[in-house]
Amino acid sequence: MAMETRSPVSQPALLSGLDARSAAILREIVEQYVETGEPMGSRTLSQRLPLSLSPATIRNVMADLTDAGLLFSPHASAGRLPTEKGVRLFVDGLLQFGSLSEEERESIAGTLDVKGRSLEDMLAQASSMLSGLSSAAGLVMAPKSDSSTIKHIEFVALGPGRALVILVSADGQVENRVIETPPGLPPSALVEAGNYLNAHLSGQTLDRLRETVSTDMTANRNELDHLTAGVVASGLATWSDAEERGGTLFIRGQGRLLADVTEIERLTTIQMLFERLETQETMLRLLDLARESEGVRIFIGAESGLFGMAGMSVVVAPARTDSNRIVGAIGVIGPTRINYGRIIPVVDYTARVIGRLLG
Repeated sequence: MAMETRSPVSQPALLSGLDARSAAILREIVEQYVETGEPMGSRTLSQRLPLSLSPATIRNVMADLTDAGLLFSPHASAGRLPTEKGVRLFVDGLLQFGSLSEEERESIAGTLDVKGRSLEDMLAQASSMLSGLSSAAGLVMAPKSDSSTIKHIEFVALGPGRALVILVSADGQVENRVIETPPGLPPSALVEAGNYLNAHLSGQTLDRLRETVSTDMTANRNELDHLTAGVVASGLATWSDAEERGGTLFIRGQGRLLADVTEIERLTTIQMLFERLETQETMLRLLDLARESEGVRIFIGAESGLFGMAGMSVVVAPARTDSNRIVGAIGVIGPTRINYGRIIPVVDYTARVIGRLLG
């Protein structure tokens, strides 16, 4: 399937107040920053610009861009680096998007569309894939789902004190949870627990099944022995606990954010980021940001309100089904100088593949 010709970025801002010379110079400086992280001076710019401008003219334009808050000088005698405002302006109006080849699209779709894989495995694989393709941290957020009906539940012994709960939804998604089991639990209790729950399914959602089982077990206390009743309760509770957290967040590639970090202040900032990523508030906000978007959205520094910190960017897109139901948020988080032109089409296409697979 070919990439759509529309821009994958939603609601771009206009480049107000920049003439062609200023826009070209800002683009070169930001592209150099994304590629190397190094500042760029007027002499280098004069050699790289498609326009014929003298170093003196370029210095004047750079001074104007600095006064406008789009560039800054890290040292008195150095070239210029873009501010977060400058990176934002570049992303909104100057960025030239890369395109995915047919081979890349097939690779992404093939990596995700593996028959028999559980929903959790697919989303975890998606976050790992995004991390590998972006050299940043991949984020995949799945909201809690209580609308899908349950087709089958099974308990499998893993060893003393542990069992695997397998839940198959009517749409074919498979989810697994590990629970603790009472000491001395006979294998027959796991079979009985599965039979009991499957007898009460009748196409019910998980929430409705919990209500039905709770009512039935209260009214018929002697139908199941104490150990089997405990297994049934534990098996349902493990999904209840996950839903109360607001969904599931998969983060892969956190170590990439720590590459080349030497300053203690920078390290502390990234550690705080990891802590925020694990909170329910952040997960729900990620979903809200995706829900508000038709395409990919880019948040630079503290713009998203997610982390309140400079030096980091978030690229996030909604995964929607053909009926426009949101089934997750797909994204990448990394330093401000991530390769936006490469990452944006990757996030956009991955989100659309996941939306199609879960639709």
